[in-house]
Amino acid sequence: MSAALTIGSRGSKLALWQAEWVRARLCASHPGLEVRVEIIKTSGDVRRDVPLSAIAGQGAFTKEIEQALLAGRVDIAVHSLKDLPTILPEALTLAAVTEREDVRDALVLRADIAAGLRSGDAAAVGSLPDGARVGTSSTRRGAQLRNRRPDLVVADIRGNVDTRLRRLDEGKYDALILAAAGLRRLGLAHRISASIPVDEMLPAVGQGALGVETRSDDAETNLLVSKLNHPATRAACLAERALLRALGGGCQLPIAAHATLDSPLLRLEALAAEPSGARIIRDSLTGEMIDAEALGESLAESLKSMGALSLLEQSIQ
Repeated sequence: MSAALTIGSRGSKLALWQAEWVRARLCASHPGLEVRVEIIKTSGDVRRDVPLSAIAGQGAFTKEIEQALLAGRVDIAVHSLKDLPTILPEALTLAAVTEREDVRDALVLRADIAAGLRSGDAAAVGSLPDGARVGTSSTRRGAQLRNRRPDLVVADIRGNVDTRLRRLDEGKYDALILAAAGLRRLGLAHRISASIPVDEMLPAVGQGALGVETRSDDAETNLLVSKLNHPATRAACLAERALLRALGGGCQLPIAAHATLDSPLLRLEALAAEPSGARIIRDSLTGEMIDAEALGESLAESLKSMGALSLLEQSIQ
């Protein structure tokens, strides 16, 4: 067994929580193994003045970490799976997909707005005041919000979770939409005004899961990391990622997908939208868990036949 392994990670609180979570489980599974974390700055961290949609498809939060992995500087890369491009460099592999946290998006209201709602009213996006300013950097969330509530002002927001919450509390936004998983991992579940049901807002591909990436030829590390893999989550995420890949999309296009397992069957639901939210195409398909990627590809073809590509082209014009 190797004397030590190095995990490459972004430097945000959430990224470091994720890297430390993986480190702790590797050490627990393999007594005597030394694992350290190395922080690597990514273009997505540096270019905070640029909307994420402008650097979509470039692996904004993963490219530099993958370069360190390829160069042998680190042995393992830990990513939020929704940030990881669906096509990996040839020499790298997705060695493990961890069990999912809460897959839903979360509505976070400014305190004074939350206080003004009747008990239980925060349970849906429909409760937001007319013309409320909602912060999100996701075109997927923005399109679904605009479709459901055309009156809302959907405003771009960048920065880590703490930065976004501070801007909300300062009054620059009336509400935020954030991933419930990230808030829970950071001990901020109390900031969640409501978890938005999946039928109201379909999640991002891979949302709630961590992807552990390694060098394909590093058999020893791959064996160690395999202990972290959760087969049901992996199958669900492989189906979602295959759909995204088949649609030619990245995490900043208005594409959403969510797969659930009722063994041995996997049900995949997905949508593609105009950025304006004026039109959304949504469909679902069920297949065998062992054919997860084929299921994703088949559903992508169904969405294409319904006109998905013409909607998505509006996001890149």
